[in-house]
Amino acid sequence: MVTNQAVEVVRNEIPVDQSDLFLSGEVKTGLVLVDIINGFCTVGSGNLAPQAPNDQITEMVDESVKLAREFCKNNWPVYAVVDSHHPDVPEPPYPPHCIAGSDESRFVPALQWLESEPNVTIRHKDCIDGFIGSYEKDGSNVFVDWVKSHQIKAILVVGICTDVCVLDFVCSALAARNHGMLSPLEDVFMYSRGCATFDFPYHVARNVKDSLAHPQDLMHHIGLYMAKSRGAKIVSQVSMGK
Repeated sequence: MVTNQAVEVVRNEIPVDQSDLFLSGEVKTGLVLVDIINGFCTVGSGNLAPQAPNDQITEMVDESVKLAREFCKNNWPVYAVVDSHHPDVPEPPYPPHCIAGSDESRFVPALQWLESEPNVTIRHKDCIDGFIGSYEKDGSNVFVDWVKSHQIKAILVVGICTDVCVLDFVCSALAARNHGMLSPLEDVFMYSRGCATFDFPYHVARNVKDSLAHPQDLMHHIGLYMAKSRGAKIVSQVSMGK
């Protein structure tokens, strides 16, 4: 079991400095929502959903809803990636989850209103990395096109899991930006309170064949650290105004 003391040791040894982010609309910023869906966030909704209420996930959903409402109120661009798998295509090492058309693959109830918002682009993906999952068969990329068509200079990323789908998307976006694929994108922000990951402690994992322990607070911090080490800017507070 990872104790609070152990988590604090890691935080002290590999600290993640965080700043505040103020959005005024002067810099064209897009909000990216990663997998805020029932299959990962709603208690009892599937193989990868929490089995009991979880404070970190609840806070992530609440903060993401607040941001989504503000972005929609201001008609600012929102890009939402949604895990959506074909039942005959496995995604090892994970068990079947978020099958296309199922309730698992829908936004959490508090975000289902996004489906009818005109400023929201929804991309159903069949893999962990939402950037890779945004590629079309013809080689075009819906996310790249979204950035360019809206002339987005910064993205603010929230969602689940901090160290899996969110991290993969952030790293790919940064690599694409550095490679010149995402002009005019300059900054990739990741909101720590708007991200969450799952909890699968060692004392549970050791009784499940071929599984890996995944202590929530520790892996959330490591996800933030890895994103920052790749060039993301981590923020702990987001505010908006004119």
